[in-house]
Amino acid sequence: MRNSIAGRVYHCANRGSRKLGLTSALFSRHIHEIPIPASPKPGSYLVFDSFRNSPQHGLCFPSIALLRRLHVSCPTEQACKDSVDDESNGEVEPIDTWEEEDEAEPEIGDGGDGGGIVLHNCPWGQKALSIALELLQDFGEDMKIYAFKTSPRGYIYVRLDKIPNEYGCPSMEEIESFSREYKKKLDEVGARGDIPDDLALEVSSPGADRLLKVPDDLLRFKDLPMSVSYMENSNTKCQEKNGVFFLDSIETESRCCIWKLADVRENLDPSAKGRPLSRKQKDSRLKLSYDTIERVTLYIRC
Repeated sequence: MRNSIAGRVYHCANRGSRKLGLTSALFSRHIHEIPIPASPKPGSYLVFDSFRNSPQHGLCFPSIALLRRLHVSCPTEQACKDSVDDESNGEVEPIDTWEEEDEAEPEIGDGGDGGGIVLHNCPWGQKALSIALELLQDFGEDMKIYAFKTSPRGYIYVRLDKIPNEYGCPSMEEIESFSREYKKKLDEVGARGDIPDDLALEVSSPGADRLLKVPDDLLRFKDLPMSVSYMENSNTKCQEKNGVFFLDSIETESRCCIWKLADVRENLDPSAKGRPLSRKQKDSRLKLSYDTIERVTLYIRC
């Protein structure tokens, strides 16, 4: 395995970013500056773990920057001796050299924000997937794999989905635990030569960018506002429109969804000066057939 696992955790339970302080100065020598966006994605975490013989430490920021290799400096001479076999030799490799996932618009089943399994014809991909699925049984029936993707260059991307959580987000501790145990399993199998022994791993939760399947995922998140992009037929052409709605009901026979407006800023008239939706707006319903719905994601209030 490469020296460490970078786990990107999108934790949305509180809608806002949750900041965890750095409890030691262990990273000061090798990490001088880590770029943190001025407006980080709501509810995002970073988890960095070093998995050699050196002590394990967590580093958490409310941002989405990543480092692939992390080797902390040692506060004592003895601690440094304990980590002499660390292959990184103190190297920190910024995320701009990490193979980023495709920037293409997400689609259902793309192995990323759209969920699903994508192995890209990697000869070791199926084995890596089976190891992850077997390990996941130790985390109970509530934890599922939302997305799994492998890259020919030796990267594994895993998104875990926790069914009981309001947003489907596992806790930071659960993400860390799965990352650590999965890395151990990959190391064991890699040592036997069944898979490459230098795979890189990124584990995360789906986050607010997850695409919701229509209609399969809608009932699960019916108590949350959703951002809906849909095609509306006009007299001349089809136009894409966007809105924030709650699911009201699903008509399976007619293959239609019934939506009601959410009382959020995007749906309010700017001239209304902060007044909520009118009674007429609250009572109105929008009926959309499945095939006119282009995209549905969870809406996160900023």
